[in-house]
Amino acid sequence: MPLFLDSLFASIALGHFMVDVFNSSRPVLLTFLGLGETQIALISTIYIWASALSQPFFGWLSDRIGPRWLASGGVLWMTVFYALAVFLPGNAGLICLITAALGSAAYHPVGTVQATLQGREKLKGREATAASLFFTSGQVGHFIGPILTGLILAKMGAPGLVSLSVISIPVGLALARGLSANHPHPQAVAATKSGTLRWGVGAILALTAVATLQSWAQSNILNFAPKYLKDMGQSAAVYGNMAGLFMGGSALGNFIGGHLGDRYHKKFVVSMSLLMASIPIFIMSKIGWTGWLYLLIPLSGMFTGAVLSIIVVLAQRLLPGGMALASGLALGFIFSVGALGMLLTGPMAETQGFPTVLVLTSGLVLAGAMFALALPKETVSKSPY
Repeated sequence: MPLFLDSLFASIALGHFMVDVFNSSRPVLLTFLGLGETQIALISTIYIWASALSQPFFGWLSDRIGPRWLASGGVLWMTVFYALAVFLPGNAGLICLITAALGSAAYHPVGTVQATLQGREKLKGREATAASLFFTSGQVGHFIGPILTGLILAKMGAPGLVSLSVISIPVGLALARGLSANHPHPQAVAATKSGTLRWGVGAILALTAVATLQSWAQSNILNFAPKYLKDMGQSAAVYGNMAGLFMGGSALGNFIGGHLGDRYHKKFVVSMSLLMASIPIFIMSKIGWTGWLYLLIPLSGMFTGAVLSIIVVLAQRLLPGGMALASGLALGFIFSVGALGMLLTGPMAETQGFPTVLVLTSGLVLAGAMFALALPKETVSKSPY
């Protein structure tokens, strides 16, 4: 936690928070504008893929020109186009909203690398812990964003959302100041201070499989659980709270997983986290509506979310090129494959019911736990901090 006292890391984490407040406000805004379910799904898919598929490019660019303008520019880009989206009518506003996704794409790989580097320097090499704090900041934004957006829309309508853009301007400027040195990112290397990681084809495929299964599992619960609870007669307040609890659990798990990943072998932390995730997910498939969901849903978020920062840190060491390119490839892949998985489980949820999807999801995380055992061992950090 002292890492947040570092001005650079604090500005990076705050930037991530603001970017994901913008990202998570999208479904609420589209609903408020009166779009149908098919339109919301189409625009959301375009938005997610525009952000995910362009991240490797922005990572590659950052490795060559430095992080300053992509980090600060990403926040300010979203600030401008989000403001235009709430003022321009019809398709013009929707185009601006989708265009804002490019700011998120520019920010994520750069911010991830800067967080990792601060972990190396400020936390005596504890990269996964620093990355987990960075991702937790974004997940808090995902938790607060829909709630804040709903309150603003209820009181002031769509134009009131320009207040989010006003808040984000100082954040973008602070990033430009904090990264004024604009040091180029180091090359991604598959090594630790005390030894070299040897990645065979099997280990590379294992990391890909773990990332795929974790992202798919989280997407299933986050996107389909609210509809399931609504179909059981629960109010918007209930299923809204459940979505928030899932993201809150994921944020907590992300922090715990990053901390444990620096103290113990990452492959075992990932494997045990996904193994434990299968338990609450499978129980949820059998019990229907009950107050126990207030415990089971955040637990499923915590255990599935615990592996994200570890996956990204491992990818930074594995993939060739600069660290931002590696981060962009990893995050772009994770976001994309989660959206792709939803295309498969969406029809299943409609025809066979969400409990069947939960059974599948418990199987996904169990498979991920087994694939994680094929990852290479790493030298464990000895730092007590």
